Amino acid sequence: MDLLLGLALLDGLAYAALVFMVAVGLTLVFGVMRVLNVAHGSFFAIGGYLAASIGIFIAAQNLPPALAFAGLVLAAILVGGVLGSLVESMLLARIYAKEQVLQLLVTFALFMILEDVQKLVWGVQPVFQDTPVKLLGTIDVPFGHDVITYTVYQLFVLPAVAAVTLLGLILFLRRTLTGRLIVAVTLDREAATAMGIDAQRIFLFTFAFGAFLAALGGALASPTTSLVPGVGTNMIVLSFAVVATAGLGQIEGAMLASLLLGIGRSIAVYYAPEFEVVVPYLIMVAVLLVRPQGLFGVVETRRV
Repeated sequence: MDLLLGLALLDGLAYAALVFMVAVGLTLVFGVMRVLNVAHGSFFAIGGYLAASIGIFIAAQNLPPALAFAGLVLAAILVGGVLGSLVESMLLARIYAKEQVLQLLVTFALFMILEDVQKLVWGVQPVFQDTPVKLLGTIDVPFGHDVITYTVYQLFVLPAVAAVTLLGLILFLRRTLTGRLIVAVTLDREAATAMGIDAQRIFLFTFAFGAFLAALGGALASPTTSLVPGVGTNMIVLSFAVVATAGLGQIEGAMLASLLLGIGRSIAVYYAPEFEVVVPYLIMVAVLLVRPQGLFGVVETRRV
């Protein structure tokens, strides 16, 4: 079998896992809050930068290298718990009742501000640390008559985290009280509020958790790529494509859509690099032409 195809499939699987982490946070926030958060890509970028900085600090202080894994999670918690909570409580909470166009413009403005903040804090030179990848090493993957040497981190850790995230979200939303409150607010905010549910607290928790997922995606990506200005832009655009392909608010569908777009992009990288950027969006357009509501979306009646 074609060795390039095997590499494309493995790369596509790892990349799809990262895209899913960002897209599932985006679709969760939209499903509950009905806000398309353009600044979501900034959480991915800041999570990556912060995780890389923590990894560099650990190496500089000659601390146990295994702490770099804890650094990945710590970076995501800080971004989601601190930055995500501040953005929701100080900015988004003031515009929920406004037109969606205004919400989009405000989150876009926030995205531009956070892009400049990244340049002020980390500069414009690439930032990179690969301690987690080095610690886990590589593994030989049989593919037809060939063997592909691939990193354990990308082959097992990234897909495993994505799968655990998906399963955990499903169980959380269906089996826990907080999850059921989130579902209630998602289905009918007015009725949930009338029943005594504090929608504002649900919004704050949901947005902070969505920011955590995006930042975790960036943190997980940091050992595999150099972080440069604009990394959040590329990810948020592709995440929007995933959300549109899966259907707005569809968590399970985001996984399949991430796989389709991630593997499609990866195959284009190896076989037709000039089409790398456009292939994911061609897949999205093809899906939307057949199912305008997305692969798993449902047609909703409009309330007037």
